[in-house]
Amino acid sequence: MDAPSDSVAARLSLNPGLQRVPHPKIELFQLKDFVPDHLRAELIRLIDKDRRPSTIADANGDDYFRTSETCDLPRDETAVTELESLLFALNGIDPALGEPVQGQRYDAGQEFKAHTDYFTPGGADYEQYCGETGQRTWTFMVYLNAVEAGGATRFKVVGKTFQPEAGRLLCWNNQRPDGSVNPNTLHHGMKVRKGVKYVITKWYRERPWPW
Repeated sequence: MDAPSDSVAARLSLNPGLQRVPHPKIELFQLKDFVPDHLRAELIRLIDKDRRPSTIADANGDDYFRTSETCDLPRDETAVTELESLLFALNGIDPALGEPVQGQRYDAGQEFKAHTDYFTPGGADYEQYCGETGQRTWTFMVYLNAVEAGGATRFKVVGKTFQPEAGRLLCWNNQRPDGSVNPNTLHHGMKVRKGVKYVITKWYRERPWPW
């Protein structure tokens, strides 16, 4: 069931349209026009239907750390099935290792301050979130729409900022080659200044997800 991170990166590198950020401290890729128009529209509809306030693991006392809205997208929805097929064709990761697809909506003024996607080893909620399925390995994130102003994703450590662009995929390895977590993946979902931002995120684990 495993999908070694180095094999995922190697597979991604075979895609001629996918660009890797040239930095030794991170495996970070982008691909434009990954999700077509009709699929983006349907995913946005699903997010709007079931969105709820976002939460974080290991609460840090900052009530404004993550101010977006979130929903888990039903796996039996046609749009979700189509998206999962696109992801598998690109990354080759066993679908059993994937968490449910999550949708996020950021209204003007909302953000997700600098964070990592992995669960901090030794953190208060580490065993709860990782005891059965293991750590998060890869993140695949897609912008579903363009934003009038703001809403970029900033990887401060490696000096790279990505502007929201409809259909654009970002993906990165949350682990180092030795399997330890990679703090260089620290990223900030910057504040939307004007308009609304829609994003979908797919995380993968070390062991199968208990569907």
